[in-house]
Amino acid sequence: MKLSTIGEFGFIHRIAPPFLKDLPNSIVGIGDDCAVIPWNNDTFLLVTTDMLIEDIHFLRAKIPPADLGYKALAVNISDIAAMGGIPTSSYISIGIPKDIDVEWLDEVYAGLHELACETQVHLLGGDTTKSPAHLVINITVLGYVKADQVKYRSSAIEGDIICVTDYLGDSGGGLKILLENYEQDNNAKELIKSHHRPRAHLSEGQWLSKQKGVRAMMDVSDGIDSDLHRIMESSICGAEIYIEKLPISPILKQVAEKYNWDASEIAATGGEDYCLLVTIDNSYFEDIAVEFEKEFNRSLFEIGKITKANSGLVYLKQNQQIRFGKHGYNHFI
Repeated sequence: MKLSTIGEFGFIHRIAPPFLKDLPNSIVGIGDDCAVIPWNNDTFLLVTTDMLIEDIHFLRAKIPPADLGYKALAVNISDIAAMGGIPTSSYISIGIPKDIDVEWLDEVYAGLHELACETQVHLLGGDTTKSPAHLVINITVLGYVKADQVKYRSSAIEGDIICVTDYLGDSGGGLKILLENYEQDNNAKELIKSHHRPRAHLSEGQWLSKQKGVRAMMDVSDGIDSDLHRIMESSICGAEIYIEKLPISPILKQVAEKYNWDASEIAATGGEDYCLLVTIDNSYFEDIAVEFEKEFNRSLFEIGKITKANSGLVYLKQNQQIRFGKHGYNHFI
């Protein structure tokens, strides 16, 4: 059987059971944005790791090296944000092909250092090795969260409001411009910036984790089409998304209109926005949304609701079910 038959998450489900079987009840392992390990009486240690591989996660010829370093750290910090945590330290392992200049690598580390300073995440070590052809960057980030504030993918309940903390699709639009060689006018450059320099929603995650009524939470890495399935699997539920409510930035709308793109499809399936995908108890949502806007000076966007188990993921437009021509990102498929 080939990996393409089962995909990334099918493979994870295949290998995970023996490693989860004997875990102590207080430890969360494979299956969430971070591993969660008891640290002291009221605090959990958070551990996450992400790998970026040339020509899979980035195009070396099209991303400035400082942006690559920034992004490599940002996608890991975003996992800490998704648990409501505070990141503290990072560790980088890098496989370097022989055709890369030292000065180019200097810029990669300068970008990483920039975000490390912004977030007070200390780089404490790692490993450096030769790679036969492609650049490989793997970063691990440690953090912590109060035990009564940690958020999991498995906490959604039927009737919860599904919301996101920012616009969807800008990163996907930027990637589309890069891959299909569209003209890079000012709007296009803004979308590319969203793709190359994602912002981890640390403050939003920490704030939301303290609000009564906030249940499941994760970051939007593969697109809500894929990421919602992770919540559905962990929480044993379904979901419906209202196309008219997907938050699409004015810039993406303009670019999509110019090139006749389906902006809603990009918003749902594009991925790498790295905002937060959250489910909130319906009875608390209105108050939380009002306070969120006061705190962050922008909306908490309602996009759908959690439905009963085995009802699948349904997209509705004017109360009619629709299907997209593509889906969120899944390795090997």
